Amino acid sequence: MIKRVSRLLLACLPILLAFLAPAQEYSRAERQLLAATNRERESRGLHALRWNDALAEAARQHNQVMIEHQSISHQFPGEPSLPTRVTRTGAHFSALAENVAEAPDPSQIHSLWMHSPGHRANILDRDMDSIGIAVAERNGEFYAVEDFSKAR
Repeated sequence: MIKRVSRLLLACLPILLAFLAPAQEYSRAERQLLAATNRERESRGLHALRWNDALAEAARQHNQVMIEHQSISHQFPGEPSLPTRVTRTGAHFSALAENVAEAPDPSQIHSLWMHSPGHRANILDRDMDSIGIAVAERNGEFYAVEDFSKAR
């Protein structure tokens, strides 16, 4: 009987650990961009965006590709499209949008996005309800990706 219980506990351990593991933590720069984005939305009477770990993972993967290329783009040759990247991380959506940028600090990234009509429209899109953000620094430059979705 003890052997059976031990085997059962060992078999269930990975499931229990996954259930108890905290959600992916995000960096100070990512929190800063999330707060700035939601301040912009709330100042215009829009609902705040909810953090989505799957969107954040898609953003992190794309951000890594941008860092490797030392350039910003929404898609590099050979890289999957935004919908494919997001679907592969497990997000379910009916609409998607993405902001990318490079600047010396996260506050400048947010300012760049707010002064760009297309990026600003993504931040203020009333239909979007979820966001995932990735920020990473390389050689004194911050690369950032914001992925937005309307979750299903």
